[in-house]
Amino acid sequence: MIFSLLAVIVLGGIACLIAPNAPQLFGVLLPYAAVLVFIAGFVWRIMNWAKSPVPFRIPTTGGQQRSLDFIKPARLDSPYTKAGTIGRMILEVLLFRSLFRNTKAELRKDGPRLVYWSSKWLWLFALLFHYSFLLIFIRHFRLFLEPVPVCIAAIEALDGLMQMGIPRFYMSNALIMAGLIFLLCRRLFDSKLRYISLPNDYFPLLMLLTIAGSGILLRYFVKADIATIKQFTMGLVTLHPNTPEGLPTLFFLHLFFVSVLLIYFPFSKLMHMGGVFLSPTRNLPNNSRAVHHENPWNPPKKFHTYAAYEDDFRELMEEAGLPVEITSEEAEARAGAAKE
Repeated sequence: MIFSLLAVIVLGGIACLIAPNAPQLFGVLLPYAAVLVFIAGFVWRIMNWAKSPVPFRIPTTGGQQRSLDFIKPARLDSPYTKAGTIGRMILEVLLFRSLFRNTKAELRKDGPRLVYWSSKWLWLFALLFHYSFLLIFIRHFRLFLEPVPVCIAAIEALDGLMQMGIPRFYMSNALIMAGLIFLLCRRLFDSKLRYISLPNDYFPLLMLLTIAGSGILLRYFVKADIATIKQFTMGLVTLHPNTPEGLPTLFFLHLFFVSVLLIYFPFSKLMHMGGVFLSPTRNLPNNSRAVHHENPWNPPKKFHTYAAYEDDFRELMEEAGLPVEITSEEAEARAGAAKE
């Protein structure tokens, strides 16, 4: 945690100190480089996973596998058809179905005894974070498109339905902060989870908190000129970059951490966004009792049978007194018959 926090502070300090004096570097070169690294890294990871062999059918299951006709199978928790597998994937990607089944274990002092119970808080806040992030991502397209499409304007209006304050308050801003704070506190205050947490678990959480927090400050407190920011972003997307006057340092800090996130994304655990579709524990039907799964990447093999082994060492085996299925005399007779 301390290492990740120091890394975020150092990166933020570098951006605050250098960005105002080097707007072309932090406002143009770094975003372009970050997008290129993100695309190349994402494609490389996906291609690498796609080429990985799947020697066994290893879908994770949470229900009864299909077997006898009078035993009811779990069609979504243990799918045995492609349609069931697609249904499970849809529920997994859109609703985090496996996380909804999350349970918590605790060792109680009375006994002692191990107690399990359902724990839905992680599922709820993870869902809030991911959908809030998606809404914010879609809303930001208004800065890159002119005119703004009706669908993005509708999403923006729905997100700001509460219509509190000026500028309008977006519910996704509060929900993403709530989700990130919960996920961070969970790692800090759960002793078991804290024990297995690594710097690469804390760093993306702290970086996302910095991005969300700086964005909220820009909108509600610093109140940067949205017209100037859109002029800047339209220059980036049309490949005619410019850095107009009046962009605050906080904006460059926000943009810098977004660029760092894009560079970090393909090489981190955040790649579960693309990896979930290529995971054999998710995308394979559980039909191993009905269909023989053969690894398509297995190279053809030439097997050395026992008969061929005995042909190679028959005389030596007979001299050593080892039993053979065909004696030397029988083998010679068969060879002579084959020649005739």
